Amino acid sequence: MPRPIVILPGYLAGAVEYRVLEKTLQALGFPTVTVPLRWQDWVPTIGGRSVAPILRILDTAVQQVLQQYDASKVTLIGHSAGGWLARIYLGEKPYCVHPSDANACAWSARDRVATLITLGTPHTSLERWTRKNLDFVNLSYPGAFYADVRYVCVAGKAVYGDRWRSWLAFSSYKLTCGQGNTWGDGITPIEAAHLKGAENLTLEGAMHSPRGNRTWYGSPDLLEHWTPYLV
Repeated sequence: MPRPIVILPGYLAGAVEYRVLEKTLQALGFPTVTVPLRWQDWVPTIGGRSVAPILRILDTAVQQVLQQYDASKVTLIGHSAGGWLARIYLGEKPYCVHPSDANACAWSARDRVATLITLGTPHTSLERWTRKNLDFVNLSYPGAFYADVRYVCVAGKAVYGDRWRSWLAFSSYKLTCGQGNTWGDGITPIEAAHLKGAENLTLEGAMHSPRGNRTWYGSPDLLEHWTPYLV
């Protein structure tokens, strides 16, 4: 049986938004489960607060999948912020950067994850609300940190940031990497979606999320570019 897959949704997204991707991967023969998040579950993390509540739900889902499929490891797919949360989950260093993290532990999940695939993840950010969390990630686990975990980072090239023609993309890119006039998926610029030492891919036409029935990383014509890494 192929290695089971766990999908971690992006910021403020619920599992329902990933049902099509989940079912598509299942149809391809991969046992796939989406972490059972609702958008409300993200509320305690707003404003750059601790993401430990999401990591606890992720850990429960991974443990259940390992038991359900009698597997030793999973493939973890993190969309958007889910990608850098997954990097915290892999690590052994205590995640204690917020007052509420007093009882938080290190998940040390690298022995449970064979491959981490990130889709449109902003692995860097200059935005002050996310700096504390992302600085912890990048200082503790720079790049494709663990040699025994396969890192695949997928970026989208769909929208060029322009102050007048594509203001949202321009603003998001500038907050993320300091440069608004660059290419990305409409939210995450290409350079922020890649990690040093990872297998980095760039997909032409990939928008950031599936909302509005847009072509995104999980659309059938783009999915085929990164599904080989699931094997």
